[in-house]
Amino acid sequence: MAKTTLCIIDDHAIVRHGLKELLQKMNTYEVIHEFDNGEDFLQALPLQPPPDMYILDYSMPNMNGIEVLKALEEKDTEYKVLLLTQHFEEDIINLAFHHGARGFLHKNCSAAELKYAIDNIITIGFNNITDILKRIRNFDPSPKNQKAEIILTPRELHFLQLVCNEEEYTYEQMANIMNVSVKSIEAYRTALFEKYSIKSKVGLVLFSYKYKLTEPFLE
Repeated sequence: MAKTTLCIIDDHAIVRHGLKELLQKMNTYEVIHEFDNGEDFLQALPLQPPPDMYILDYSMPNMNGIEVLKALEEKDTEYKVLLLTQHFEEDIINLAFHHGARGFLHKNCSAAELKYAIDNIITIGFNNITDILKRIRNFDPSPKNQKAEIILTPRELHFLQLVCNEEEYTYEQMANIMNVSVKSIEAYRTALFEKYSIKSKVGLVLFSYKYKLTEPFLE
C-alpha cells in the first residue's frame, strides 16, 4: 500500500528530525520534504513531488504558521495542513481554521494522537469537525450584520448540511445518503467553491456558520 507523503515545516532541527523518525517508524508515512522556515517553504512551491499533507509549526521566526496559512490561501492549489503549536489561545486556533488549517495538535501530543489527526485529514478532510464547530461558534471574522445574497440549490444545501454534520461523513457516505454518485458530490462542492470563493471543507463550515445556513448554526 502506498505511503502517505508528508512535508514538515519547523524551525527546530531536533523537532523535525524527531518527528520524521517517529512518523517513518509507523510504516504508513514518508517525509519527503523538510523546511526550517516559512519563507523557504513558500518559495519552493509547488513542491515536486507534491506531498499528501503538510505539518506546520506555529512558532517560527519572521513568519509564523498563521502567516504561512494566509500565503497558502492565495495559491490555486488546496493544501492539507496540520498545525502544531504550544499556543492554544482561542484566537490562534480560530485564525488557523479560518485561513485553511485542517486540524491542530499540541506539540506534546502522543504518537497515537498524531496518527489519528493525519489519517483524519487524509480520509475525511479535517481533524475533527466537532472541535472546529465548537471553536468557530465563538468566532466570526466578518463584520457584524454583514448581509449577502446566498442562493443554493436544494442539492447544494443538502450537501452543505452533510459537510457540517458532526458525524464527519466522507464524500462516499454523503453520496450514499443523497443517493447520487461521488462525482455529483464533487460537483456540488466545486459549485460552492466557485460561487463563493471557498477553498476547503473547513471553508464550507465557516461559510455555513457565517451566513447561518445549516445546523448547528441556525438561529
